[in-house]
Order: sequence, then C-alpha cells, then structure tokens
Amino acid sequence: MRAEVADARLGPPPGTARLILVKSRTYMNDTGTAVAAVLSFYKLSPERMIVVHDELDIEPGQLRVKFGGGDNGHNGLKSIRRSISTGDFYRVRIGVGRPPGRQDPAGFLLSNFPASAKADVAIEVSRAADAIESLVSVGLDRTQSAYNS
Repeated sequence: MRAEVADARLGPPPGTARLILVKSRTYMNDTGTAVAAVLSFYKLSPERMIVVHDELDIEPGQLRVKFGGGDNGHNGLKSIRRSISTGDFYRVRIGVGRPPGRQDPAGFLLSNFPASAKADVAIEVSRAADAIESLVSVGLDRTQSAYNS
C-alpha cells in the first residue's frame, strides 16, 4: 500500500465516526498510487476523502477548506487526481506562501522549516487537525465559516 495507515474514531458520542488516517510513503508526485490503494482497500469513494496539503497561494498562518477543484500545479494533487480520476474530494489547504525572491518553488517547498518557525508550524498542524474534525462533525459550510479567513 506504500502508506502508513491508522484507524481512529471520532465523536461525540465517542466512536461515532470512523477515520482512516493515511500518510503516503511515496514521493509527492506518486502520492496518487497510495491514495488509490487505500480507497480501494477500504472501499471508500473519493468524495469521503480529506487531503491535507501545502498551498503556495495562501499566506502562512492561513488555512482554507474546500471541496473539489483543480490541482493548481501541486504535484501531489496532480498524482491523486490522475490515480482516482476525479478532483471531487475535500481539501484542507495550509498556507505556506510564495518563496522569497527568485527561489525555486520546489526547492522552497522541499526545504525544512527554520527552527524559529517550529511553534507556528505546530499551531498550523493543530488547526488543520481541528478543521478535519469540524468537517467530519459539522460539514463543509460550517467548517468554511469557522476556518476560511
């Protein structure tokens, strides 16, 4: 399956919603093979999937939630869309902003965060997890109202 997979439950009441958490162990441009294998194994439709990804066109500290759309040049999303033949899935988009100066976007995205940004990154990861919980619990409209700024 080329992915790390964990089975989780979300409530209230406790254990009401089942979540399959997946972290691909592939290169970004081959993420779709892992996603397709997981969807097939668990017999899930793409419309039930939430993909969390970085977004150059959103400033750091910003988060957006949406359903569907294109890949906007994101190699991971391109691979997923190619492998499952649709873009109809939820996305939690974490803003990373554009690289400074003339830095190559790929090099920017593949570099480590500076040590000074560790606390900010932890906050954004926590907010993304909260957005996922909100999507599952209260749906897209309420989640967008709460998180899309």
